[in-house]
Amino acid sequence: MRTRKGRLGLRLTLAGLAAALVMIPFNLLLVVARRPVNALDAGAAWNLHEYALAHPDVTRLLIVWTDLFGPWPWRIAVITYAAWLLHKGAPRLAAWAVTTVTVGGLLGLALKIILARARPHLPDPVALAPGDSFPSGHTVNVTLGAGVIVLLVLPMLSRWEKVLAWVLACFLVVSVGYTRIALGVHWVSDVAAGIVLGVAVIAATTAAFETWRREQGRRPASPPADGVEPESMRVTHDQN
Repeated sequence: MRTRKGRLGLRLTLAGLAAALVMIPFNLLLVVARRPVNALDAGAAWNLHEYALAHPDVTRLLIVWTDLFGPWPWRIAVITYAAWLLHKGAPRLAAWAVTTVTVGGLLGLALKIILARARPHLPDPVALAPGDSFPSGHTVNVTLGAGVIVLLVLPMLSRWEKVLAWVLACFLVVSVGYTRIALGVHWVSDVAAGIVLGVAVIAATTAAFETWRREQGRRPASPPADGVEPESMRVTHDQN
């Protein structure tokens, strides 16, 4: 029993350390957000704005892409998936998915209000967005949504399908982040902060869930490879 408790304590310590390490770059970005606009943010904003004005067809495509993979499509996708999981008898997974997306979204919104960083002000803007700038809400939500869905489906995928799923998720996160900068509604640091915050929230909720699984005597799993609660997902998959 002591050995088991000792291992659990070690896992909790490592999970906390991992979350702290993920938040280090976010704290650095917070410092950047509180200072005057830096050269990287300003240079990227102006250069991409000039490109957007010179290539209206590309700009229209970016607008479609940023709306297609915006916050609400991801929220609806995760809630729909959670409803299906609840129907299939996996309430813990459903609760984890909805909690992760909700907590991450609320944290991003709270930071926007607290920091109140202004969005880029560009001549002849190609797109407009309400609210404050830091962090990028689109980037927070695409990171949360893509990450949650991949972690849910991993147990049903082969080894190479898992790699492909993570590559696709990373592509969606980076591409949506790029659209926010290219359309002139966010700074580079806003997008970087959105990605880091999303990853931190997923890491924290996943570590907490895995710790609970092990306390219940479940087989240890590595979420990035096995997903969250792989035993439940395999059961729901077999039921189909």
